[in-house]
Amino acid sequence: MHITIIAGTRPNFVKVSPILNELRNQKVDIKLEYSFVHTGQHYDAKLSSDIFKDLDLPTPDTNLEIGSGTQSEQTAALLIRFEEYLLKNQTDAVLVVGDVNSTMACAIVAKKMNKILIHVEAGIRSGDNSMPEEINRKIVDSITDLFFTTTNSASNQLIKEGVPRERIHFVGNVMIDSLINNNAKSTKPKSLLDFDLDNIKYLTLTLHRPKNVDQLDQFITYLRAIDSNCDNVPVFFPTHPRVKDKIGEYLHEFQNIRFIEPLSYLEFNYLMSFSFGVITDSGGISEETTVLNIPCLTLRDNTERPETVDIGTNVLVGTNPNNLKYHLQNLFSGSWKIGSTPELWDGLASKRIISILQSNYSGV
Repeated sequence: MHITIIAGTRPNFVKVSPILNELRNQKVDIKLEYSFVHTGQHYDAKLSSDIFKDLDLPTPDTNLEIGSGTQSEQTAALLIRFEEYLLKNQTDAVLVVGDVNSTMACAIVAKKMNKILIHVEAGIRSGDNSMPEEINRKIVDSITDLFFTTTNSASNQLIKEGVPRERIHFVGNVMIDSLINNNAKSTKPKSLLDFDLDNIKYLTLTLHRPKNVDQLDQFITYLRAIDSNCDNVPVFFPTHPRVKDKIGEYLHEFQNIRFIEPLSYLEFNYLMSFSFGVITDSGGISEETTVLNIPCLTLRDNTERPETVDIGTNVLVGTNPNNLKYHLQNLFSGSWKIGSTPELWDGLASKRIISILQSNYSGV
């Protein structure tokens, strides 16, 4: 069996890294063949090139180089270029991860060309159709042949949607595989060498969702709420230059928020690992903080990763900046809840995935 592995964004690379590593190190007699396609959805060095070095990713067999654009522009380019690739390069199956545009578009092309479609991180739902990612998840899972899930609740969601049980495999979380595999390699950010991050109390902040950052008034209100309720500890905010430009004249207002350069994967892991708490709107970061047992404040009204709230260290703060004061007071008063690690988030998800593929599909 030949499998084409798709990735196009920084979170995708984190998720495919342990899968590719397992494929490279197969020890069975009948090995799965594979190729690796970079769609080019992320092309900034910190979002793409640097992560290849951090994760020791192999050089992709091709880069579709779709670049930036609207949701429709990216999707259209992906449909055309991935179809062109598959017409020239034979494969039996296409493996996609997560829920970005690259995932959805390449899944559609694969099924229209009668390839076996494999979805890693299947079945997660936020219930919020205003999120492009939610639409992508539903489309991909509606046409997938083989589902690998991060939790039993994701498996049950697929069953409720009519997927036969025998096509669903609960294997754990490949993003956590990467976190565990690379923990010892994490690197102190060059921009923070003057700070003793191992021994000082600080918060890490990330914001990227359009609802939170596209409207300047909302964005500034968030930052003010964080700055005034952070107990005067540093808040490190890795920020792209265009985000700083957007904030512009407001930058001087913030006494505690430190706007630092974007970080590589290993640098961000270091910053996150020593944090007193993390404020974010990222679902993936809420998974990582749960495993690291770090309090996480998620600035969203919903999450496709409810286990991070039900089991882990994550709390949904909501999208009202006024809610931050209460939750930050809980954090600094020592009242944060005690979390635990979800089942099978043990760093072995990729091993399970490859074992299942070898057992069931190596002869395809």
